[in-house]
Amino acid sequence: MSNRDTTALWRYHNATKHSYSSVRRSGHRLDFATYPAPFKVYPDIESIPLPRDWNGSGTDALSALASFSGNGEQQAALDLRALAAILYYSAGITRRRQYPGGEIYFRAAACTGALYEVELYVACGILPGLEAGLYHFDPAAFALQKLRTGDRHSMLLSATANEEAVRDANAVIICTGTYWRNAWKYQARTYRHFFWDNGTILANLLAMAAALHVPARLVMGFVDDQVNRLLDVDTQREVAISIVALGRDASKPARATQEAAAQIEPLSLKTGPPSPGEVDYPLMRDAHQASSLRTVEEVKQWRAGPPALADQEPTGKLFDLAPLAAAEWPGETIEQVIQRRGSTRRFARAPISVEQLSTMLVSATRGIAADFLGSGLGPPSEAALSRLNDLYVIVNAINGLPSGSYYLRRDRPALELLQQGEFRDRAGYLGLEQELPADAAAAIFFLADLKAILEHFGNRGYRAAQIEAGILGGKLYLAAYAQKIGATGLTFYDDDVTDFFSPHAAGKSAIFLVAVGIPAKRVLRTL
Repeated sequence: MSNRDTTALWRYHNATKHSYSSVRRSGHRLDFATYPAPFKVYPDIESIPLPRDWNGSGTDALSALASFSGNGEQQAALDLRALAAILYYSAGITRRRQYPGGEIYFRAAACTGALYEVELYVACGILPGLEAGLYHFDPAAFALQKLRTGDRHSMLLSATANEEAVRDANAVIICTGTYWRNAWKYQARTYRHFFWDNGTILANLLAMAAALHVPARLVMGFVDDQVNRLLDVDTQREVAISIVALGRDASKPARATQEAAAQIEPLSLKTGPPSPGEVDYPLMRDAHQASSLRTVEEVKQWRAGPPALADQEPTGKLFDLAPLAAAEWPGETIEQVIQRRGSTRRFARAPISVEQLSTMLVSATRGIAADFLGSGLGPPSEAALSRLNDLYVIVNAINGLPSGSYYLRRDRPALELLQQGEFRDRAGYLGLEQELPADAAAAIFFLADLKAILEHFGNRGYRAAQIEAGILGGKLYLAAYAQKIGATGLTFYDDDVTDFFSPHAAGKSAIFLVAVGIPAKRVLRTL
């Protein structure tokens, strides 16, 4: 199955669309007898507790989002304390709550259904306070479990076709998706959720790295089989989906890649049972296989840079964004905002200001240091500001903006009015007939030209479009909570979203949805 044969990927995407009729035909019921285990566990491996006495970054949340690439002039060394802080504020347990049937875990980043199907692994050379090796991050114990000894950069360097950021990194974080842990509730649509949920984790991770002045770069191009063999995961259940290179030490000698060509030994480690029972959804694995890269040459082609996705000429009235000046930023640190973050249960039908919405949109759409956006190791280039997702907004209650539908033009930046009118009810319908987007001050939809993206990147572009939406959505969360505003991520009726924003959005595919506004009451939950 070739990355360039997009048949299987389109089959997956079209088969997992939500519509008014498909939701009613589903008949899916949650079987709590097969509820998935919330954590991956290696019971026979000793845990290495991570330190909790890291120093705060002192960086306010909006400043962290403003320097999101983490590639500024000032670079701090990555040590165990910095690594622990990054892991905690991206995928750690921030709160626990007891209830009669057990315990609820609140995690640092939003996740569909609070099922937390994304696992994190760390590969590093010798760090101050940590031996070289490959580790699994255990959020329940807030600890690392060593899976392999020794520096494994060489295999990752080979798998990423000598990616510069991986070559110079102090540590590499590998993120995986565990199918059943999310499919228990969301069935085959889980493959989309892999990247939404990984994206919100990465939004926190990259913001924390920026706050700590640790360079960070997202790498989506790698030979899948090599990375999966390094982790020794059962690919019927768990697969690598992204890599983040952390830190930079260009002074160290270049690592040779010959070792990576050799067969790496299997670990054959015992893990805890993922669930009393599982239901198979082959469409997910078909999509993953179709978007897998099999050779270093395919990875090199992947790094050709983003496709040229030009904006249409504006035809509607433009409203320039007016984000808060830095002196007006609330000033809570990124750590405080993440600790407080949740997903809003209900929105009050109350307005927010155009300055607040502008701050969220500008903060969310700043550059991401990522291989598929063509950004290198320096500050974000114009290529890094390119994007695969377009943002469309239904404005319900924004002081300074008429109610209606809008398109975000990043070239000015400005909101282009597509249609003026009261669309609360329509927003609720598009958001799977939920009250949240109807009650919110604004509903922000992510749409992408998948045809152009897949023609440029092959099937792998589907992963990139989905994970970029997740990262931008995660940034919206952070920018909203930094301003004491609520936010929540939602699913949607795919084709109805495109139809609503057409003719402007004709030919695009709905990717993600985030609603923002004033919480009806200060009771928050995970997504």
